[in-house]
Amino acid sequence: MSEKVVYKEDTMVNYEKPKMYKVILLNDDYTTMDFVVEVLVEVFHKSPADATQIMLDVHQKGKGIVGAYTYDIASTKIAQVEQMAATREYPLVAVMEPE
Repeated sequence: MSEKVVYKEDTMVNYEKPKMYKVILLNDDYTTMDFVVEVLVEVFHKSPADATQIMLDVHQKGKGIVGAYTYDIASTKIAQVEQMAATREYPLVAVMEPE
């Protein structure tokens, strides 16, 4: 005995786009500029030029927007930043806020 699966072609499924969250790096007086660039390249896959520009925003403006991600991805990237910073004993902080 085999089962027969019937699909309705006229059924429409509406999906909401996931909410996006900005990941922001915050400036501090101890984390080196080179380390911030390294984090941006390794964790966020930024080009060296883009990473340098974001690092300068962090340094000059007190914070820099890295990008917008879904909640889970933003949380994971923040955890990666925290882990890298802790390993190198830097107080670098990344936060997220809704777009």
